[in-house]
Amino acid sequence: MVMNTVLPELEDGTTSSGLVHRSLSSAALEQSLPLLGQAEARLIRIYQLISQAERHEALKEAESLVSDYPNFHLANLVLGDLLSVYTRPVRQLGDVPDTKAIAATEQLEVLREQSRRRLLALTERPPENSVPSQFLGLSTQSRHAIAVDASRSRLYLFENTRGDGKSTASQMKLVGDYYISVGQSGVDKTSEGDLRTPVGVYYITSSLDAAKLPDLYGSGALPINYPNALDLQRGKTGSGIWLHGSPSEQFARSPQASEGCVVLSNQDLETLLGKVKIRTTPVVIATELRWVAPEALTAERDKFEKTLEAWRTLKSQGNLDQLKTFYSSRFDNQGQKLAEWWPQIEGEVRTLGSRDLELKDLSVLNWRDKDDTMVVTFGEVPVGKTRGMTKRQYWMLEGNEWKIFNEGTV
Repeated sequence: MVMNTVLPELEDGTTSSGLVHRSLSSAALEQSLPLLGQAEARLIRIYQLISQAERHEALKEAESLVSDYPNFHLANLVLGDLLSVYTRPVRQLGDVPDTKAIAATEQLEVLREQSRRRLLALTERPPENSVPSQFLGLSTQSRHAIAVDASRSRLYLFENTRGDGKSTASQMKLVGDYYISVGQSGVDKTSEGDLRTPVGVYYITSSLDAAKLPDLYGSGALPINYPNALDLQRGKTGSGIWLHGSPSEQFARSPQASEGCVVLSNQDLETLLGKVKIRTTPVVIATELRWVAPEALTAERDKFEKTLEAWRTLKSQGNLDQLKTFYSSRFDNQGQKLAEWWPQIEGEVRTLGSRDLELKDLSVLNWRDKDDTMVVTFGEVPVGKTRGMTKRQYWMLEGNEWKIFNEGTV
């Protein structure tokens, strides 16, 4: 009933984004269910029982799920179908009488689409140990990382398993896989009030207490730094983009329902709140993520890091003329153009004196659309010192050369 009406026929191989097709076998589900929120895992288990013709057990599980989460509208819809099976054939998910279906056409279609996306998340899986292509390397300071795939209504939570403090290679373990909702008008935010969710590389900037927020935001909120330097360079406007929970009357919202934020169930948001840290947790939001093996990013990361090393060497040497060639003519830091920003660089070089700089806790994230951009975060520490400034730079590929178009302290 459920599977056949919401899923296309599965094919062998991978998708264009690197996801692997697989069936909803018991073995496959055993691998995926621990990554899901508890309520979603229970819903998928009900779908599995239905596909196995275990109608009575599915009904029992559905009644229990609805009892625990009475505002889980999709679970209520499935429960209604299971009850209807006892009196008549059920043709599709949400097979309510025609008179009621006409009155609730839009709501039914939204719930069917939500169901389809939840199931697709289990039949199109990231290959084991793969990472989104944006994560060229994370510092050990970033204990977790988040990637959002808007096309699949999924948020992926990673644990950074790097432990040596040396190699910048991506060593990330997928530890959470959650259904989310994005803006009513989709993604790629450009202006205030366009009801779109931004796409790009961001960082969590704070954590907001649910007790101080309206019910709309559920269990709390994690604001991100939209608009970032690239957004500002492109003239994008707007603010107040958060990862947040759901209002009390809804367990989960439809795939496109927010004013631009990324919305999770309260249960799933609470998991994030218990794990992620402000300032050090990157959040990649993409229309569609591309999954790759970490080794596939090595050459690209190493090539860029040679440029970064050249920048570090010139600054350590105090070679301001050559150092300036690494900065874009489009440089802008909160309205300061390069000519206005350069005295700050000169002051840092004078303070450094004859000491070399070390770049510690380096993170490199790549964003590629019409431009190729690197978001680089590191501790800038003079040799002999234990502390320095934490800096973030935005580099853009101009022709064949990487240029800095924004930098500042974090």
